This record gives sequence, structure tokens and C-alpha cells, in this order.
Amino acid sequence: MKLFVRDLTVIDASYLCEARGMVGESWILDVVMSGELNEMSMVLDFSRVKKQIKQIVDEYVDHRLIVPSRSEAIRIAPTQPGYSTVDLLRGENSIHLHCPDQAFCLIDAESVSIESVTEHLYQVLAGKLPENVQGLALTLRHERIDGAFYHYSHGLKKHDGNCQRIAHGHRSPVELFIDGQRDAELEQQWASQWQDIYLGSREDECSVASLNLSQNATVTDATHYGFRYTAPQGEFELAIARAEADMLETDTTVELLAQYMAEKVSDSVAMGKAIEVVAYEGVGKGAMATSTGRQQ
Repeated sequence: MKLFVRDLTVIDASYLCEARGMVGESWILDVVMSGELNEMSMVLDFSRVKKQIKQIVDEYVDHRLIVPSRSEAIRIAPTQPGYSTVDLLRGENSIHLHCPDQAFCLIDAESVSIESVTEHLYQVLAGKLPENVQGLALTLRHERIDGAFYHYSHGLKKHDGNCQRIAHGHRSPVELFIDGQRDAELEQQWASQWQDIYLGSREDECSVASLNLSQNATVTDATHYGFRYTAPQGEFELAIARAEADMLETDTTVELLAQYMAEKVSDSVAMGKAIEVVAYEGVGKGAMATSTGRQQ
């Protein structure tokens, strides 16, 4: 007998890639479980096991920076109890972090892909399910998006949950309406501008030299932004190439991102036209903001 759960959870995370840098991602998880019927004529207590799998995935993978530990471009080193540095060496666009260990998800792979993350999920779930579950099939997939989308990473220091981690992200559609009509050209402009981007907050900016990074971080303020903040889970530090980051004067919640886009778009839209931005934070959730065109 088999039981399935579609859309069990969404993994909103970022990962390190030698070609693309820091990539925000959103994967939908589907699960199929097989086993013998128990005394209640059920394979398992469905509601309980759904919650159990989701809790494990959320704890070990979701809202973390996924690091392919076998990549030749990756360096990982413990610094103090519960903290490590992680470096992605890729020339002028290197990325360097010093964070609590719970901010990272280290996978035994040379690169991050749906296949390598799925294999990691199998390892994480091994031995943690009821004995009468004899088989488990996991499927990670992208949301089907009709239109433009971008991959962004960020951190929300004021958040009580795991969003406070400085390098987690999303694969997000964007919808822009001018006088009620979608504008595909404007949507694509934003998708291109924020493709594989780190969105940083000005108040978290600091000198790269002041960060507690590894000896591999031979970078300067001329090439990299430095970010540091303290949140309930600890102190988070990041140096990332200026070419792969965008600095905002506010926090980077989806509400403020929607408002930021609406205000920026208003400068290029004719005076008086109504602007509506629908900004997504991963799959099926987000915020809407409005503005009015200001272009003479």
C-alpha cells in the first residue's frame, strides 16, 4: 500500500555555486510512503508522519545555506563552538561567511542540484520514520511559473524564526500591473536585475576588514560588501561581491521589497498611471504594493 502527500512543504534556501554564486531557491517537496497496514487498517498515522517529515526537513535543510562540501571551490573550518567559516573561492566574486553552524546545510556532493539535495534528504530521514514504513520516495520540484522570476538571497535579523539566517533565499515570480494590465517587459527587467542577487540592508553594512572571516577572504571594500548583525541565533557575517548584491535602505522583508519595486517603477511610468506590484517570497505567498507613475 502506498500513501502520497503532494506539496508537503516548500524548502526556501540558498546554495553556493561556483558558476552562479549565492543562489536563492524554492523547492516543493512531494512524498510517497509504502508499507504494511497496521491494526487500524492504515499504513501509518498519516497526519503525524506528515508533520514529522516536515519538521525534519524544516530543521535540517529549510532556510539554510546549502554548501556542497566536496566542491574544490569550497573551504569549511570551525572557529569556536557552534560556529564555522565557509568560503566559496571564485576569483573576484568569492563569497565568505562566518555564522552559527545551524545556518549551514553541508551536503556530501560536488555541487548543489535537485538530485544532490534529494539524496541528502534521504540521508536525513533515514531511521527517523515508523518501522512499518517500508519505502519512501521523495520528489523535489520547482513551481511552474508563467512569467518572469528571479532568485534572491537575504537575511532578516529581526525575525524570531529561521529567516534571521543571513543567507537563505527564494525563487520568486514577480507581477507588475500598469492600469490593471500586466507589463511583461517591466517584470523581465526586475527578474534580470535581481537574478542570483543578494539583497542587503544598509544598516547591516560594515567594513569587510572588520569581519571575522577565514584567511581565504582576501577581499576589500572596493570589491565586496560586508554585512554583520546579531540575531537570536547568534552573530552572522557575510562578505559578498558588490557585483552580485543590491543594497536597500530598508530591511528586505517581502512587504518592503514590494514597496521598493513599486516606488522604483513609478519613475519610469507616465504620470498618474496606477502601479501594482505583486512580489512573491518563494511559492504562493508574498505582498502587494501600489504606487502612481511620476514620469513627466
